[in-house]
Amino acid sequence: MNKNIDNRILDSLKNELNRQKNHIELIASENYVSPAILQLNGSVLTNKYAEGYPGKRYYGGCQFIDEIESYGIELAKKLFNADHANLQPHSGSQANEAAYKTLLNPGDKVLSMSLDAGGHLTHGYNINFSGQLYDFVFYKVNRETEEIDYNEVEKLALEHRPKLILAGASSYTKIIDFKRFKEIADKIDAYFMVDMAHIAGLVAGGVHPNPFPYADIVTSTTHKTLRGSRGGIVLCKEQFSKKLDSAVFPGIQGGPLENQIAGKVQALSEASSEEFKQYAQQVIKNAKALADTLMENNIRLIANGTQNHTVIVEVKNSLGVTGKQAESILESIGIVVNKNMIPFDSEKPVNTSGIRLGSAAMTTRGFKEKEFKAVAQIIAKALKDHNDQNLDQLAQEVKQLCDNFPIYTDIKY
Repeated sequence: MNKNIDNRILDSLKNELNRQKNHIELIASENYVSPAILQLNGSVLTNKYAEGYPGKRYYGGCQFIDEIESYGIELAKKLFNADHANLQPHSGSQANEAAYKTLLNPGDKVLSMSLDAGGHLTHGYNINFSGQLYDFVFYKVNRETEEIDYNEVEKLALEHRPKLILAGASSYTKIIDFKRFKEIADKIDAYFMVDMAHIAGLVAGGVHPNPFPYADIVTSTTHKTLRGSRGGIVLCKEQFSKKLDSAVFPGIQGGPLENQIAGKVQALSEASSEEFKQYAQQVIKNAKALADTLMENNIRLIANGTQNHTVIVEVKNSLGVTGKQAESILESIGIVVNKNMIPFDSEKPVNTSGIRLGSAAMTTRGFKEKEFKAVAQIIAKALKDHNDQNLDQLAQEVKQLCDNFPIYTDIKY
């Protein structure tokens, strides 16, 4: 079936499949989608233009597209206890852009977590659209505990009186107290928004508190822990629904990617199952096993551990390497991670003092606590002693773990 694919593309495709099969995937924002989602992403739905929303399209021939998208909206509302859902954002960044357009005017003040403390580029970083369009003030984490100091958040809110308070992060390992954030927002009559891109699957699986009913608007990606097509989603209270839909289309996008939306809908369907709840529970257990074993090897973790799927490792002082170097060492033996800034990092973002690990993808693959403990031991050995002989031996251990848990065995290119 691949005879007409350009050979250069096909070669890279084969190599990427082999890479995914033979690497331990610890990037916290990645996962393995189901074969059903892969099939939908490459289906005939990619041929259809469907500007607008179900029942209100600007093109004909959308009746079956409408059925799929409407089903997904209902699933999302039920899964997250939301009044309204929009499945059309192409990415989490565009989901955030739509949320801001719904609640704010250019120049309005926003209070969010700083990038170095664990926030995201779209949470007000100065060279991102968010930082250029809106006036962001940042809260960090407590220097001692490396956790959110809610008293400090309240102090900043009372001082700066932002129109919007934003909770959510790309590298924060503890449970966020949405109720406390809402109480702070109410004191200054501010909107409250949550970016749950990393934890959406954990919320769906019942192992992390739900941002609703506290948040006015919630954004997320649909890959990561939710294990769906790459893309975004926005949920909100009913009073913001019309403005939100207009912000997405025609505000920031034209035609939605209906093949990707179908994959999102399939993911929402899968996330409604009992199997997914068991998966989410295992994600937490595995992250804790990974964190505990690293700490047993005298490796320092930010905030002294994890309560979600993410583990942030301080490598510069613990192990004498930068995050960039640690990422390279681990990839050389088949473990994929990403360099990551840590709170109050003295290194530049290109190097960093930390790495970020996540348990979601390898939990999907079948790893349990035993395997994650083994992975932690391999990481510790590799970063403490990265001579070629030691790394060669550890690479064999990685390969054996991957061989024990094969993926996508039916896919042939």
